[in-house]
Amino acid sequence: MDWLTDLDAAWAWIGLGLVLAGFEMIVPGVYLIWLALAALMTGALTFVFDPGVSLQVVNFVFLSLIAVYTARRMFGETPIESDDPLMNNRMGRLVGQTGTVAVAIEHGEGRVTQGDSQWPARGPELPAGTRVRIIGSDGGTLIVEPLTLLKDEGNAPPAEA
Repeated sequence: MDWLTDLDAAWAWIGLGLVLAGFEMIVPGVYLIWLALAALMTGALTFVFDPGVSLQVVNFVFLSLIAVYTARRMFGETPIESDDPLMNNRMGRLVGQTGTVAVAIEHGEGRVTQGDSQWPARGPELPAGTRVRIIGSDGGTLIVEPLTLLKDEGNAPPAEA
């Protein structure tokens, strides 16, 4: 155990910082990197000023709190924007799509086929086989309306003479 007494405290803090930074790559989230930064800064301060062990621990704790608080404020005010905000929202992705009534919508409830899946649906009374547009969702239930074509709305282009 002679190597333990010969170990320089600055290198121990730097080693701890590198280990925490390595764990940050393995563990999901962005938290250990701030502790790693605090450990590396404590190692640098210990290398320069050589304070006692208790002051090193206090230094690490305060630097950790400062790093985490600063990062939380910085990233809390400017959240990371996603290229696809509906990535994990399957129901949100279906809004605007069309489907076919698989089980007639009676008393406001039925089933709609969209793609290769059937979904519970709510909407006006519609027979099976009717084409519908998905206009929203409520939990795991699609909200649908009958699909109307341009000519049904009176907005059909004028006939050519």
